[in-house]
Order: sequence, then C-alpha cells, then structure tokens
Amino acid sequence: QVQLVESGGGLVQAGDSLRLSCAASGRTFSNYAMAWFRQAPGKEREFVAAISWSHNTYYLDSVKDRFTISRDNAKNTEYLQMNNLKPEDTAVYYCAVPNFPYYNGNYYNLREYNYWGQGTQVTVSS
Repeated sequence: QVQLVESGGGLVQAGDSLRLSCAASGRTFSNYAMAWFRQAPGKEREFVAAISWSHNTYYLDSVKDRFTISRDNAKNTEYLQMNNLKPEDTAVYYCAVPNFPYYNGNYYNLREYNYWGQGTQVTVSS
C-alpha cells in the first residue's frame, strides 16, 4: 500500500526558508514522478513543483526562483526547499505521486496523481 507522509511545515516570517519532506513507502519510487501541490483556504489545490523519474523539474511560475524540488531515491523521499517565503505561499502543502512509473504527461494537472499525503501546513506571516 502506497503511503506518503509530509513533514517540515510551520509558521515563519516573510523572507524565511523552510524545507518540506515527503517520505514515500509501499513501493520503490525511483521510477515515479513526484510532485508538490498546495491549497490555500477557499482556493483550489494548485500545482507547485514536480520532479520526473529522470529528474527533470517543473515549477509554478510564482515559485520558480524561490523553490527547489529534489529527490533522494535511496530514501524514497522528495523535498521542497522554499526560500524567501511570502504570505501568499501560506497553504497546506501536499505531496503526490502518479499511479504509473515513467510518467511523462501533464505534471501540472492534479488529476494525473493517484496518491496523496495528508498535507503539512505552511503559514507565512508578513
């Protein structure tokens, strides 16, 4: 059974940094894309970043110069390093994995992902 567990969220001030982690279990994920989405109160869940099985990366435009997605296949873990955080980054952050390996479709579409973590809250105060 696939399980994704996020950690690393918290309350920070604008300009601070956080690193989120997503520990995956239930299968070997080295051949799977992994992604981060976020959902702010009253808003739809939106794509933040993804990393393909071949380590290509994709970002939401508003975070491209501030966030970095990475993965450690030996640990079945993906990370999201978030620098220069802004109040508009406040949201619950979710990691997600598609159902099939070697996925190379529309990383930005949440419907492409079958497995989700429970989320971790990130709050950025101004």
